[in-house]
Amino acid sequence: MRIVASDEARGLIAERGGRLYVSVVRQRCCAPGRTLAAATEVADPERFRSLGADSGFELLVPQALPRLPEELVIEARRFPRRVEAFWDGCVWVV
Repeated sequence: MRIVASDEARGLIAERGGRLYVSVVRQRCCAPGRTLAAATEVADPERFRSLGADSGFELLVPQALPRLPEELVIEARRFPRRVEAFWDGCVWVV
């Protein structure tokens, strides 16, 4: 998996402890499917496995994740200040 992270995202992740948890979230309304959620803290870190820190931060994904994308893009947003992840260019995971 190739990780592409903006400098702003790397800085925000570093400010918040150096770990990024990326998980798949099932949609509850309107459209079936799943989206990605990215956070620098989670309530249950034992559910995640580390993919290493080759990108300058530790990337963690759910242990039960069936497959990884070819490319994971990490970007920072300003309002509200947060990190977002894109799986092969999309927020939707099929």
